[in-house]
Amino acid sequence: MDTFGVGRRAVGGAETQAANRAWWDDEAVAYYAEHGDFLRDDELVWGPEGFTESELGLLGPLAGCDVLEIGAGAAQGGRFAAAQGARVLSTDLSAGMLRQAAAIDARSGATLPLAQCDATALPFAAASFDVVFTAYGAVPFVADSAAIMREAARVLRPGGRFVFSTTHPVRWAFPDAPGPEGLVADRSYFDRTPYVEEGVDGTATYVEHHRTLGDRVRELAAAGLTLVDLVEPEWPDRNPQVWGGWSPARGRILPGTAIFVAEKPHNG
Repeated sequence: MDTFGVGRRAVGGAETQAANRAWWDDEAVAYYAEHGDFLRDDELVWGPEGFTESELGLLGPLAGCDVLEIGAGAAQGGRFAAAQGARVLSTDLSAGMLRQAAAIDARSGATLPLAQCDATALPFAAASFDVVFTAYGAVPFVADSAAIMREAARVLRPGGRFVFSTTHPVRWAFPDAPGPEGLVADRSYFDRTPYVEEGVDGTATYVEHHRTLGDRVRELAAAGLTLVDLVEPEWPDRNPQVWGGWSPARGRILPGTAIFVAEKPHNG
């Protein structure tokens, strides 16, 4: 999708949703072509550092669990969970990304259930799932991320777990560049004005929303969830890959990913 302007401005929920749905629809095939080998088709990779759920074990035991993946992209994480014995439903806002997921399933012979929906308004009954998760999906791409936390809490059973990874909030203060220029802060960490790419008519074509670390913790608490772990993966020596603004050079100095692990209390 052509981009004619990049900047920061206020963007509401409807404009954010329309922009990001269209962007991921258009980019689904190219994104998979560029990153598919790194992400693999049946692994849950939590971020550009390359750490997997097999290594970190953040979801807990999955066998026999009802699992919901939101912001699933091509549903790599969902396939991983299914291989562990979970009953999985993978969802995404983008039909294009779900078509990519279906193409992988057709090639592999998998039969992973897929559904298109907005993570801020999940079309599922309360207390339907034991685990809800997303790896870099949904959370930064909506105007009201607190609604995602509320919806995750609503559809979780008591004792259930919600795990999501996203760009580490401290990254917002630095240029999105993989080299030395990306190591000098040039804006306020506390400026929550969204990042926006625009078309020639000024309409948003891609939007990311920023929240601070404290904002994320408060969103989870307000949803009635308990934060039980916060993982800030250090860049491993084994990974030489540059992915956008993520790189070994930056990753050895600045955290690139934050993984939040929360649970719904048994009395919730």
